[in-house]
Order: sequence, then C-alpha cells, then structure tokens
Amino acid sequence: MAERMDAYWMPFTANRQFKKAPRLLARSEGMYFWTPEGRQILDGVAGLWCVNAGHARPKIVQAIAQQAGELDYAPPFQMAHPKAFALAEQLAALSPAGMNKVFFTNSGSEAVETALKMAIAYHRVRGEASRTRLIGRERGYHGVNFGGISVGGMVANRKMFGTLLAGVDHIRHTHDPARNAFSVGQPEHGAELADDLERLVALHDASTIAAVIVEPISGSSGVLLPPKGYLERLRAICDKHGILLIFDEVITGFGRTGNPFAAQTFGVTPDMITAAKGITNGAVPMGAVICQQKIHDVFMQGPEHLIEFFHGYTYSAHPLACAAGLATLETYADEGLLTRAQPMAGTFADAVHSLKGLPNVIDIRNFGLVGGIELAPLPGEPAKRAFNVFLECWEQGVLIRTTGDTIALSPPLIIEKSQIERIVDVVGKAIRKNA
Repeated sequence: MAERMDAYWMPFTANRQFKKAPRLLARSEGMYFWTPEGRQILDGVAGLWCVNAGHARPKIVQAIAQQAGELDYAPPFQMAHPKAFALAEQLAALSPAGMNKVFFTNSGSEAVETALKMAIAYHRVRGEASRTRLIGRERGYHGVNFGGISVGGMVANRKMFGTLLAGVDHIRHTHDPARNAFSVGQPEHGAELADDLERLVALHDASTIAAVIVEPISGSSGVLLPPKGYLERLRAICDKHGILLIFDEVITGFGRTGNPFAAQTFGVTPDMITAAKGITNGAVPMGAVICQQKIHDVFMQGPEHLIEFFHGYTYSAHPLACAAGLATLETYADEGLLTRAQPMAGTFADAVHSLKGLPNVIDIRNFGLVGGIELAPLPGEPAKRAFNVFLECWEQGVLIRTTGDTIALSPPLIIEKSQIERIVDVVGKAIRKNA
C-alpha cells in the first residue's frame, strides 16, 4: 500500500504521518462515509464544509450522469449553454437584494481572485485607478492563490511564499477570548474592532483602497464569529470612504447560518460575495462571485463587440457543475435545508457547549450549524493535542476537522439530534482521553 501511495503529494496533509496509517474513504451516503473495509464514519464536517445536503443525493447524482452524456463540455468564452444562465438566475434569486450578477469560477480560491481583480478593475473603469490597495484581516482565510494568501491572515499559509502581492494590509481579527470566551452565538463585545479600518484609511488614504474582504464567520482559522454590530460598522466605514466590501462566504454560504447567505443572517449586504463548496454540494468543483448590479454595469461600456472584463477560466460554468448546482438548489428547496440551521441551532449550541469544563477546553464558539472547540496546546507542540483528538474521533467512527488547536464542526444540514449527540459524545471522550 505504501508504494502505491508514494506518487500522490497530498494537500494540507501531514503526508508522512498519513501514509504510515492511512485514513481512506470508499463510499458515502447521507450523513456517513464508509472505509474500504466497510467501517461507517459519521461526517461531522460536511466533507470539507461543502456537502451541505448530505452525500450521494439522488437528484444531484442523476443530474451529473445525465449531463455527462448530453453535453460534457461547452466553451465559456464567447459561447455558453442554457444551464449556466439558469443556475445564475437561481443564485441571484437566493442572494441579498440587488446582488443579481453571477460570475462563475471553479473554486473558492478562484472566486476570491476574481473578486479582487473585479474590485481593482471596477475602480479603474470608474476613473479611480489609484484605488489598488486590498485590505484583508488577520486570521482570515481566502483560499490559496496568491491574491487569497495575500489578503489572508493565516501565517502558515503565507510565510513560505515570498512577499506575496504588494499593496495589501490587514485589519485586526475579532477573536477576543478575554471578553467573549464561551459565548453562545454572536459575542457581545468587539464591534469597535471594525474601527481598525479607519486606522488603515488614515495610514494609506481612502483614495488608494479598492476593497476590504472578510469572512462573516472565519472557518479555517478556528470558527471566529463577528461581534454584534461589527459587520454593520464595517459596512458603514466602507460606504463612508467609497471602499468595496467583499464577503467571503465559501464556508458560510448555502445554509450554514440558517439563510442562503450569512449576509442575510447578519443583515449586512456587501458589494460582492464569493461562494463555492455548497453551491454544488461538493459534487463537482465550482465557485462564483455574486455582485451588485452597479459592479457589473460599470464594465458595460465601449464598443459592444469588445470583451469588457479580461478574466475567466476554461471551466467557468462547466456543464457538469451547472447541472450539479441546479440539482443541489432543488434538493435544498425540497427539504428546506437553507433555513434548517435555524431550528437546529439551539440543539447544536447546547450540545457543543456541554463540552465546557472538560480538560484543556479553553473556549467554545458556535453559530447556526458551525462550532469550534478550542483546546489549550500541548507545551511546545502546537496543534498536536487537537490532532490527537482528530485521530481518536476517526478511530471511534466520527470525522471532525482541526485547525491549529481548535476542533471545527460543520455537519451536513440534514443532521438529526441523535447524530449531533453522537458527534459531541465522541469528541468529549476523545478530549478526555488526550487530557
């Protein structure tokens, strides 16, 4: 087995550890994976924050198979196919009011790159070409392309890759355990952290800043929540200074917070939303930038036969992805999954917060159907305690995710109370075992 595994350099993986004790998945359905040996694994993270409707959903499977036989590929430059327009229309209908233009990509990373380029080009076309600076946030995660890691704020994702993009700065993160530890839902304290953007405006001048990009809820850096009033204040500061606001909803989109998008949950409408993952239930790679009408319309000038925005991908609006996306949205609608996190949120919050008081649990954070349990690191061995918990949960038949020393939970939206209880029970036992 080790020889057959040698060729594959695995992403975001401890390759040497994995290949000594592989964790392989062979089949999936509903809330579960199965290993090649037939062992059942309860999925506590929706694959990788993406399988929101559960695995192997019939409408999605059938749509992909049918599409492959009907139209396997269509060139997206100067050509199109009907399902691209149908999916864009449905996504626009789900989005906050006024966000009615959809540009398709193939991943969250590509969606971020697209939105950043769109923001800079938007200002240039408007005659404000000096607005080239991009503002991210400490501990933010915006994919792994150069633009994404530049505006991102996760040190391990940045430190090996040189100087990254020029003209990027970062506002402070929102994690404040001294005031907000063990908050249930949105923390009470920290709206004023948005004012850090004013510091950067004073330093760089608003005339140089194109856009600010933040995750409504930071997932990959440990489930960091926006304090009450924070996103509203960030929106107001951006409006004051003519800066575009981009919400990275690759994780929070498609029902994770109890609405199609977290922008609706928190009542704050950005200028652009980046989306991916749940757009096709993880079945076919796809991403999108959903933007306000004003962004699109600025580009629609000059001779009609000329390309307005020199950007796109060979696989933009791929027919199989569009078919999967349409079937995914139908599945969400059939079962009310885009709002199901609302009635399940209390059950989920009670369950994850029941872990308070266990050894080394220093904070618990939750919102909708996403939870984070932060553990005290082992002295001199950051991330190892949580990784040990991850391995123990795997052995006990539950898949969780860790980022640093935080356990992240983001189960499929079809989850039932008994499955929430099982996940939390296994996590609790694993925490105790690794005290």
